[in-house]
Amino acid sequence: MAIYNLGSINADYFYQVPHLPKPGETLAATDYAFGLGGKGANQSIAAACGGAKVVHIGAIGPDGGWAVEKLAGYGIDVSHIAALDIPTGHAIINVDEEGENAIVIYSSANIAQSEDSLREALNGANEGDVCLLQNETNLVVFAAELAQEKNMRVVYSAAPFDAAHAQEVLPCTNLLVVNEVEAKQLSDALGVSPTHLPVPEVLITRGSSGAVYRSGGQEIEVPAFKVDPVDTTGAGDTYLGFFVAGLDAGMDVKGAMTFASAGSALQVTKPGTADAIPGLGEVKAFLEERLGG
Repeated sequence: MAIYNLGSINADYFYQVPHLPKPGETLAATDYAFGLGGKGANQSIAAACGGAKVVHIGAIGPDGGWAVEKLAGYGIDVSHIAALDIPTGHAIINVDEEGENAIVIYSSANIAQSEDSLREALNGANEGDVCLLQNETNLVVFAAELAQEKNMRVVYSAAPFDAAHAQEVLPCTNLLVVNEVEAKQLSDALGVSPTHLPVPEVLITRGSSGAVYRSGGQEIEVPAFKVDPVDTTGAGDTYLGFFVAGLDAGMDVKGAMTFASAGSALQVTKPGTADAIPGLGEVKAFLEERLGG
């Protein structure tokens, strides 16, 4: 099986700050770093690090060749990343001393992709392959509809969250992934409880409290592994990438959630986003240490 990810590609600019800026405040950063990010790129790398075959569908500008090389270095198929004549997307990320962050994103090439390119990319997909989506690109609804026609499994991470946009994607979604705040916002918009969202499967991530999966009357809850976080940027993306990779490898839902929890726990102990995502060997060693057997 393969994971086709229509996902953002960003240049991430990190600034370590004493605390997150307040309105009107000017802060002097104590450190700076540059790296690959974007929810889509992070999820693709995490899934690839989790052992899955990943095809990334995206777009960069003339300044983005380094990002494609980086993705390819993880074994990701980058043949469907378009080169456009506008800048590559980027993000300004402030990280405080507790590891919390505040992020500003410039989408640019991420929201300038074409239907023809997307259609060509998904032509290679087979029934049962995964179509992974989030809200940092254009054509999300179009991709979900194409994937549904091909009987792919549509996994939709509804972030950055927009209730109206999410409602458009839900009819084609097999698995919805949201955090607790997003689940509440979506349930309020739909006039239902968070336990009755109109999709076959829901995965709600809860940060340091773990995650809960619901499907029909089934509910599975898996706690997070306790670690000392350095930078939480990209933790949710890492969790989702490893979760989807775990399912693709044949794990049951609880096993995939535990696998994902280990991946995200390791990721937050390092600064950065994509560069902080652990390899499969690291995750297996961590699980052996924490769980044994």
